[in-house]
Amino acid sequence: MPLYKHESFTRSGKNISGTIDATSQQAAKELLRGQGLMPVTITESSGAEGMSFLSSLFGAKVDHKTVIVFTKQLAVLLKSGVPLLKALELLVDQFEQPFQGILVSVKEGVKAGEAMGDQFAKHPHVFPNVYVQLVRAGEASGKLDMILQRLTDFLTRSAETQKRAKKAIRKPLTMLGMIGLIVVGMLSFVVPRMTEMFTKVGKELPGPTKILITLSDFLLNHYILLIGGCIIGYIFFQRWKRTDAGRLLIDEWVLRIPLISYFSKTKAVVQFSQTLGMLMESGVNLSEALDIVVKIVENRVLTKKLEEARDNIIKDGKIAAYLKETGMFPKMASYMISTGEESGKLAEMLLSVGNDYDAELFELTDTLTEAIDPIMKVVMGLIVMFIVAAIFLPIMQMGDMSGI
Repeated sequence: MPLYKHESFTRSGKNISGTIDATSQQAAKELLRGQGLMPVTITESSGAEGMSFLSSLFGAKVDHKTVIVFTKQLAVLLKSGVPLLKALELLVDQFEQPFQGILVSVKEGVKAGEAMGDQFAKHPHVFPNVYVQLVRAGEASGKLDMILQRLTDFLTRSAETQKRAKKAIRKPLTMLGMIGLIVVGMLSFVVPRMTEMFTKVGKELPGPTKILITLSDFLLNHYILLIGGCIIGYIFFQRWKRTDAGRLLIDEWVLRIPLISYFSKTKAVVQFSQTLGMLMESGVNLSEALDIVVKIVENRVLTKKLEEARDNIIKDGKIAAYLKETGMFPKMASYMISTGEESGKLAEMLLSVGNDYDAELFELTDTLTEAIDPIMKVVMGLIVMFIVAAIFLPIMQMGDMSGI
């Protein structure tokens, strides 16, 4: 059914607006009257209303929080015994565009007899492949409400991990920005005045002062070139890192830095273990589950290792042994997966591995955040000390010359 946008009056004379699902404009009018409303205008929604120009140009933008809320509410409704189609109809009015238009499309497909997972697959920018496959598994097994609840927990943890990672990066970047502004301000306004004063004295300047004056002169004489170079360099870098060669090279560099390498590998272990565990527990066969899982790991180098492991696992059926050969999984993780494989509780053990190392990532992120703060303060202090020394050393020399 199409979606209609309306403006109506209540019996008390209050003006309200909203959307309603109906087979036709006349049917929408009758439904509104049945709700005790007096419709004034009823127009069919195009599904693009409420979207910005950029959103309509590049596709609907739906944040993770919206998808998590939808998944959670759908799970609750299904668990309460509400039929799938009715649940979708109830949820359509709970969201705004562009997600509302997507839900209308999904609902219409389900009403026509198509699987909901197939409808979600038509919107890959909103529902990733793992989401689609889990929903399909839930529909096939008749445990859709349970799968959606697990999916809600998985999405919530993933969002929290991303939030913590961004927080850990944001603080040092903010402090670096402050340091940069202080340095640029000093070089642009303080050092030029200082240079004029020291030039009149005609005495040999200390090394730190010479360095500071050189940097100031270069900044003031070439600031247009510097700004333009930074902008062009940033644009070039952004385009280069989107290429296969650029992304692969960056991923290789990341794995050569000890702490970041550990973080990247642990994150890959979490993504792999949690997703494979959920897929297997939901009834997805191992071969198909592995095809899905290797695609969600972000680092291309690690993805290649997992693809090799996948091919060997499909041939021989030995999961723990080939995962260990990738060099990504810690000894304890490999042992736990091997134990799960031997005991017939592989899915359960994979989920346990994913949860354990996810908790470790949380602790690592918090530790890094706490450690970075004093380090950045020390760096800022050293830079300020260098600038102060560069300014006051020649002043002290001038005092010695005057006999002060």
